Amino acid sequence: MRNTKALQDAVAQTLAELAHRGVTMRPGAVADVIEHNVRAVAQRLDIQERSAWRYLDPAALADSLARQHQELQDTSDERGVGQAPMPPVGNPELAMILAGVPDALTETGGDLYAVIVNLAVNAWMAGHIHGEDGCPGCEGSRGPAGHDWDARMKAITTMAPDIDRWFDPQVWTQALEDSGFSVTRR
Repeated sequence: MRNTKALQDAVAQTLAELAHRGVTMRPGAVADVIEHNVRAVAQRLDIQERSAWRYLDPAALADSLARQHQELQDTSDERGVGQAPMPPVGNPELAMILAGVPDALTETGGDLYAVIVNLAVNAWMAGHIHGEDGCPGCEGSRGPAGHDWDARMKAITTMAPDIDRWFDPQVWTQALEDSGFSVTRR
């Protein structure tokens, strides 16, 4: 079903409907939802998948996806327990994480998934460390020694004194291109 014209048309129509509602989704994610829905309809009605396409309404699907997206936005606020903030721009640890992306791409041979997972985990940890005192759910997790955030940031700044340059998108893009990789839209 993945390479059929019917699926490609349904994805294009649903994405257009979503755009009218101000929601952006990855085409592959929309294709997954459509494929799942068509198979479910075919199974429930005990008909062939190609016959189940007549029950697909891209506008109704876009309404449902937009509603789910809005519900997620409404429930994903800062009151969640244990959600650490992203470190602010200018944070020395975030600079080191950003600086490591081009090298990580080179080391992994361009394995973008591995690089993104590494980036996400490290950014989450840096944000957690940065915002730990204000992080709901973190009370009592620091142990008797606590954390000396200022000492950590001074140590990082000493190791990498030119951290400000990594917050310049042109410097980062040049480092990425120097690694032999680049990000281009298809």
